[in-house]
Amino acid sequence: MRKLLPARTSAARWWLGAALVAGSLALLVPAVDGALLAAAARRVLADPLALAAVLTAYAGAFALRAALWRRVLPGLGFGQALAALHVSLAGNHVLPLRLGEVLRVTSVVRRTPVPLAAAAASTLGLRAADVLAVVGLVAITGPGAAAGLTASAAWLLALPAAAVWAAGAVWRRRLERRHATGPRAAGPHAAVRPLPSASVRAVGPVVLVGAAGAWVLESALVWQAARWAGFGLAPAEAVLVTAVTIAAQVLAVAPGGIGTYEAAATAAMVTLGAPAPAALAAAVTAHAVKTVYALASGTVAAVVPAPGLLGRLRLPRHPPPRPPSLPPAPDAPVVLFLPAHDEAAVVGGVVARVPAVVLGRQVVTVVVDDGSADATAQLAEQAGARVVRLGANRGLGAAVRRGLAEAVALGAAAVAFCDADAEYAPEELAALVAPILDGRADYVVGSRFAGRVERMLPHRRLGNRVLTAVLRWVARVPLTDGQSGYRALSAAAAADAELVHDYNYAQVLTLDLLAKGHRYAEAPISYRFRTTGRSYIRLGRYLRRVAPAVWRELNAPPAVGPSTSGVSADADRAYVGA
Repeated sequence: MRKLLPARTSAARWWLGAALVAGSLALLVPAVDGALLAAAARRVLADPLALAAVLTAYAGAFALRAALWRRVLPGLGFGQALAALHVSLAGNHVLPLRLGEVLRVTSVVRRTPVPLAAAAASTLGLRAADVLAVVGLVAITGPGAAAGLTASAAWLLALPAAAVWAAGAVWRRRLERRHATGPRAAGPHAAVRPLPSASVRAVGPVVLVGAAGAWVLESALVWQAARWAGFGLAPAEAVLVTAVTIAAQVLAVAPGGIGTYEAAATAAMVTLGAPAPAALAAAVTAHAVKTVYALASGTVAAVVPAPGLLGRLRLPRHPPPRPPSLPPAPDAPVVLFLPAHDEAAVVGGVVARVPAVVLGRQVVTVVVDDGSADATAQLAEQAGARVVRLGANRGLGAAVRRGLAEAVALGAAAVAFCDADAEYAPEELAALVAPILDGRADYVVGSRFAGRVERMLPHRRLGNRVLTAVLRWVARVPLTDGQSGYRALSAAAAADAELVHDYNYAQVLTLDLLAKGHRYAEAPISYRFRTTGRSYIRLGRYLRRVAPAVWRELNAPPAVGPSTSGVSADADRAYVGA
């Protein structure tokens, strides 16, 4: 039941928003003069320079707000501040009850090292400054023709604005006290930047003036929309209409304030002497332009700048420097380990085929028995392998992690591993470890598609090709086989390797080592589909398990140290081969 509640709540919000939009449109559409609105639309399309100018002013308002946010929250970058504002703007145009405001804080917390408390406190302060600026603009421009319409109602906004500002100030002081004790930022970037870089400054006169300036820039759109609708507004009157519509949005319940915006803007322009049908056409035109801008800019802001709202989807374009490594000892062996689960039918034969020496180095064969219920361990020992027993079946990722740890403990010059199901040829071990032993690579993947595939089921071939193409894009490396079960690592890479879950290792191991600067290479290998046992891969389950693990790998904070042993928090009992 608890898992269903968030989905139901989210669905309820969308249905509520759709119902409110439908109701608002049902009231608004009959009131609009179609001929006037069509004429205004034609003028918009016939005047691209004016449209570009008002959109530039509108975008400038958000650039100014981003600069003000940086002033209040010095730890926040300008690009991410601007992105968060646009994501929130788009959210308010598709969600009811101004729920898009939450996305402003969410975007900052998920995409930067700024902690939640600092992001929320600064947002409260800035929103209070926005409302106070609206009150000030109404006070300045309201006396006269529109005083009776706006002045008394606008001043009522001063009380909630002051309350919000006070809450932000209290929160800021709490952050300052925490700052004094030196805690670090909480969240996915905790290891990157301490809290002092995200301390919150008070909202001062400069921020209030800047907030008012942002609303003035937005008023350029109302001023031009009136001209497109066939009447004129003075600049001060356009500022007043903008302030009135913003004040009305405090009570907006429909996405984008549909209906509320048009009613408030039309009433203000009529009070200023505009004809009602033309005023409504101007309001609808201005709101339409704002909506298109909000949706387009919000879509871009969700992914630019990196990391996007969904986190990083690719490795950085420029990898870090290659980690230093010491040359292996002259007598250091090559370790080949075989993760195995219920492979009694073939494990002895595979172990017997492992060469005793490759490239002048002794080969040590280790079988990691992952809770087999048959005689896998005994037959592996009889064939001459060292056997490490995991006890319970913990998953392929856990078996690989344990094998890497065993190889590091043995002081290996190079570490290789392949499945114990006879799909891969242990005789080809030299091709895998040669680039490592001669210093050309730290991590080598045996590519079936660059070598020889004797037999692979068509749907598995297609799936491997598609997943490899995705991994190639994510990793920014021209790899040809992302799911191969035959790989080799240098001693340094094996000690550095981290696997974030136990279900599988293929994609996350590649991304982990590339992100740490280890040099990648491929070696062509042969492959034939297993003739005994069965593969546990099911595409749906594979994607459900592996895709989140890839996302976590791309968005993980810097590691404190290697963790090639132990059990991850994402243990899974299913054993998978590629």
